[in-house]
Amino acid sequence: MILYLHGFRSSPQSSKTSLLAAHMQALGLGDEYLCPQLPASPREAVELALEIASKVNPSELTLIGSSLGGYYATWLAEKLGCRAVLLNPAVFAARDLATQVGVKTQYHSNEPFEFKAAYIDELTALTVEKITHPERYFLIAATDDELLDWREMVAQFANARQHIIEGSDHGMSDFAEYAGEVLAFCGVDAGALQ
Repeated sequence: MILYLHGFRSSPQSSKTSLLAAHMQALGLGDEYLCPQLPASPREAVELALEIASKVNPSELTLIGSSLGGYYATWLAEKLGCRAVLLNPAVFAARDLATQVGVKTQYHSNEPFEFKAAYIDELTALTVEKITHPERYFLIAATDDELLDWREMVAQFANARQHIIEGSDHGMSDFAEYAGEVLAFCGVDAGALQ
């Protein structure tokens, strides 16, 4: 089972999750891939993810987290003992999102939502100071991420498998090049798609 956690202001309609969902469908594994719409509240977002993950043995679960979803995936992987793929993950989410308090819109629907000041404390409560099992993590970070510092990501996931992309961007517009590598880490043989 793969559980994809999207980023701040993103959704299950993002290009990365849509691509992975299509690959899983093509492999006949569509029912093994989930990407829920996450609530704005970090506490509610991880509660939703825990509810979904509780139905799966941690050894059969891989989280994929993009940006803020990567921050959530790190906390969840530490709690559950499952694998996680981090795509340009937020490392210091409370710091990085402190300027985002207020009414925002989602990228794919323009639907408004409120990011409340209380959510900063909720993010702080999900801080992972140091990962405990680097072998369960796979970091993909872009050096030209315009929102987050890839060097913070590299430091947070020291000793984990890492693929540092020279260039690219925060949204990883070239993600199709790395989808097979991501699925392989999740235990999915994507060779049939080559």
